[in-house]
Amino acid sequence: MELKNKSLFRQECFVGGEWIKSISGETIDVDNPATQSSIGNVPKCGSSETETAINAANDAFQDWKNKTAKERSIILKKWHDLILENIEDLAHIMTVEQGKPLAESKGEILMGTTYIEFYAEEAKRVYGDIIPDPLPDRRIVVIKQPVGVVGAITPWNFPSTMITRKCAPALGVGCPVVIKPASQTPFSALALAVLAEQAGFPKGVFNVITGSANEIGKELTENPIVKKISFTGSTEVGKILLKQSSSTVKKVSMELGGHAPFIVFDDANIDEAVTGAITSKFRNSGQTCICANRLFVHEKVYDEFLEKFVAEVAKIKVGNGLESSTSSGPLIDQFSLEKVQDHVNDAVNTGAKIAIGGDIHSLGGNFYKPTVLSHVTTKAKITYEETFGPVAPIYKFSSDEEVINLANDTPFGLASYFFARDIGRIWKVAEALEYGIVSVNTGLPTKAEIPFGGVKESGLGREGSRYGLDDYLEIKYISMAGI
Repeated sequence: MELKNKSLFRQECFVGGEWIKSISGETIDVDNPATQSSIGNVPKCGSSETETAINAANDAFQDWKNKTAKERSIILKKWHDLILENIEDLAHIMTVEQGKPLAESKGEILMGTTYIEFYAEEAKRVYGDIIPDPLPDRRIVVIKQPVGVVGAITPWNFPSTMITRKCAPALGVGCPVVIKPASQTPFSALALAVLAEQAGFPKGVFNVITGSANEIGKELTENPIVKKISFTGSTEVGKILLKQSSSTVKKVSMELGGHAPFIVFDDANIDEAVTGAITSKFRNSGQTCICANRLFVHEKVYDEFLEKFVAEVAKIKVGNGLESSTSSGPLIDQFSLEKVQDHVNDAVNTGAKIAIGGDIHSLGGNFYKPTVLSHVTTKAKITYEETFGPVAPIYKFSSDEEVINLANDTPFGLASYFFARDIGRIWKVAEALEYGIVSVNTGLPTKAEIPFGGVKESGLGREGSRYGLDDYLEIKYISMAGI
């Protein structure tokens, strides 16, 4: 790693304020998805090391929760500042292990700091209530208290922001955290731990454990000391974690799979819709939970949109994320590449036409050409399965009712998008879409101030905004009599 601050690259876990290796001495190799060469390795920890991390967090809980919100806020702000001071190195680490272009990596890290800044302030405003009691000598008091030790399990596609979005509210209200990052992208998490230590978090408040997803996940979900699980990942894994968490009836937040519709109505500004579709679909090479998966375009503007969209997709420069000209990096691994290729082949076999792309890139490896499929039918696998790659299937529709039904015809309900100008249509469609996020006339709805999360099989709970604090707090009712 060519870093100015070489201390940011750590190949050990951070537990109880100490840098540790696995008990067995085993490690997990981490590869650069762009070059498929080894970056380094991290400890392959299991249930024993995870239990140690949980106990360290629990030991730190009483002192951390008893600090004032202002005291915790000062440490969070210091962490925020240190991340910004080291943004170049953090972006380099992320691009090398995840593949996204440097500009996107910097953007993610900046986004991540907004969560820290927001919750450093918002955690000072954890208010309770005094409710009028029907009896004159009694008072009803409601207070909110930190839930306890939090287990955070984060994905590889956003290895920095998913940590800060989960941990900033938890830390802000007084909960210590045990973080299990994805094995494909552990170094971003460990770099954040380096800076968290420098920021002054007490020992045990911030822990990062790498290794076996099954063992670590099982320990986090079944250990009674852990009071809250926050997970971002696939619906399949989320269901497993929900089952495991039920044994101790934990609070859970689940940000799971998506299958976002992107609708272009006949009154839309087509140029703006094209820009929004490019942003939504091809950011992070299509490897986002909220990226557009099904593009529905009204028959009156279908040809115009398709022509302009393909022209913009043709401008996307695929390459190693460390190269300044790159605007789209590799997929994370060969499994992801094979899934994308399977979806494209299946769509073509069921009637779709390749407008651009449609094959592995000439760079080989994990690179795939940005692809647009026209005349896609609802028989295609891509209509019902999340692709997680740079493929945009476009469908034609003729009425509002038809496209609302098509958009809602999925068990997922994370994000949705549409472009329109008529205010009556905007309200009608926004309220009819069965999604936790509805983005109107923009392809990038994510901010620290918004309640991010889904409905149906896309998850439970919300992250970001003032609502994001609630999942890390317990409501306590105090009945006072004899007053």
